[in-house]
Amino acid sequence: MSFMDVKNFMIKSILDLWKRNRDAITGYLFIFPALAIFIGFIAYPFTYELWLSFHEKNPGLEAKFIGLRNFLEVISDPTFHRVSINSCVYTFTAVFAKLLIGLGMALLLNQKFKARGVVRALVLIPWALPTYVSTLAWRWMYHHTLGLFNYLLLNFGIIRHPIMWLGDPKMAMASVIMVNIWRGVPFFALILLAGLQTIPTELYEAADVDGANAWQKFRYITLPYLKYIMLFVTLISTLWTFNDFEIVYLLTKGGPVNATHLFATYTYEVGFIVLKLGLAAAIPTLLMPFFLTLMVKVTQLMER
Repeated sequence: MSFMDVKNFMIKSILDLWKRNRDAITGYLFIFPALAIFIGFIAYPFTYELWLSFHEKNPGLEAKFIGLRNFLEVISDPTFHRVSINSCVYTFTAVFAKLLIGLGMALLLNQKFKARGVVRALVLIPWALPTYVSTLAWRWMYHHTLGLFNYLLLNFGIIRHPIMWLGDPKMAMASVIMVNIWRGVPFFALILLAGLQTIPTELYEAADVDGANAWQKFRYITLPYLKYIMLFVTLISTLWTFNDFEIVYLLTKGGPVNATHLFATYTYEVGFIVLKLGLAAAIPTLLMPFFLTLMVKVTQLMER
């Protein structure tokens, strides 16, 4: 058999295979880019991080298997205990405030008034701005001598001495939480507003006929319809807030005296400042069951 015969046979075989499995091959070609991105940016980093958490690894040195020693060291570290408390306070305070304020804003934006479209667009500005830019603006406003907040409070006679917004351990956490709330409220308002617009107006008209007041309509019509949407957006925001890094790192870098250290900033410090990569990998591995539970709940709500 000549080379040309082999070549023609291979081409004919490929064409026959394509004709018999055209739909399947086309499907695999379409999902290949998504699969490559998943493997390269999710599956591989996740597997490497899990492997790294069981090893002692420093930059430039060979990894050494040490079993559960990294996890035991993290759990016994007093800083980790402080970070755990900080992360819970930061996350649940910010998410609860964003839910309440976002719901109130959604109810207001759902009303009919002039320039409603413009107001809705302006509300999205904090969420649309790059985090880096908006956080730097907040850091300037929090400055104890040149900042806007102390300037206004001093000029109106509300305070006599400048407040160390980011330098006082008692004020720092509240200050970074405020920035997270300011940035996250538009997301809540937008999603809840979309949910409000799906509620049939006939239900409110029937409630008016029955003599229901505003609170009764909110309790028995609005809340039941928004229940799953509120739960979904709360879980999504909990995931994002728990992993927040930019806001805290740009404002305080976890200080003062670890007062604002969260899991993300603590992991960064251990991995890239102390250069203990294995120990840093153990921190998110410990949190994995919590995040997996949240992701399962979010997926179930999305399907519902």
